Formats: sequence, C-alpha cells, structure tokens
Amino acid sequence: MKFVGLHHVQLLIPSGGEDDARRFYAGVLGMTELEKPTVLKARGGCWFRGGGWEIHLAPVPSFEPARRAHPGVLVDGLDLLAEKLEAAGHPVEWDPHFPGHRRLYAFDAHGNRLEFLEPTD
Repeated sequence: MKFVGLHHVQLLIPSGGEDDARRFYAGVLGMTELEKPTVLKARGGCWFRGGGWEIHLAPVPSFEPARRAHPGVLVDGLDLLAEKLEAAGHPVEWDPHFPGHRRLYAFDAHGNRLEFLEPTD
C-alpha cells in the first residue's frame, strides 16, 4: 500500500453560504467550480479545483470556522496571491517560521484558515 496523492480537502461553511464561497474560491482565487455528482447535489455546498488542489465546501447549520486547522497549499507566485487576497478584502498574515518556504495565512469568506506556501529553494 502507498499513498499516491491528496484528492480533496473538505471545509465547512454556513447553510446558504455557497455564493460567498463562489465569490472567494472562484472569484478571488480563480479556481474552477466543479459540477457535483447528482446524488450529492441535494446536500448543498460546492466544489472547486485549481492548480493541483481541490476543495469541497459543505454547509452545516451549526457552522463554526476552522481557525487553526487548515489546508496547506503550494503556490508559485505567493506575492501576487497576497496582493489579490488583500485587494479583495482578505488580509494576509505572513509567517517566516517554515524552513525552505515563504508562507502566509488568510481566511476564506467564512473565516476558515488557509495556508499558502512557496518554496524558497
């Protein structure tokens, strides 16, 4: 047995939060929204893919954002991403404490934490 890759990360959003998620993941990050399988559409939510990572957003009535747990996404062009996030009203927090990488944290439209890293080597 061996792991061959990560298929997706799932984060929670509040019920009815799909449009805000679309504005952030498709609008700000430029990811492509995926068509959910018919059998899963009734559950709500939305899925996005871009640059080797996929995120599934699932609505829940008792939503609380993930403030510490987060996906870590490798990026080519971290400064440009930081500019896009900040221009869209999503402040970034730079963190220099990850060897061999530059990294920042930001929060999506629902307050879920995201980490973006760019190798320095």
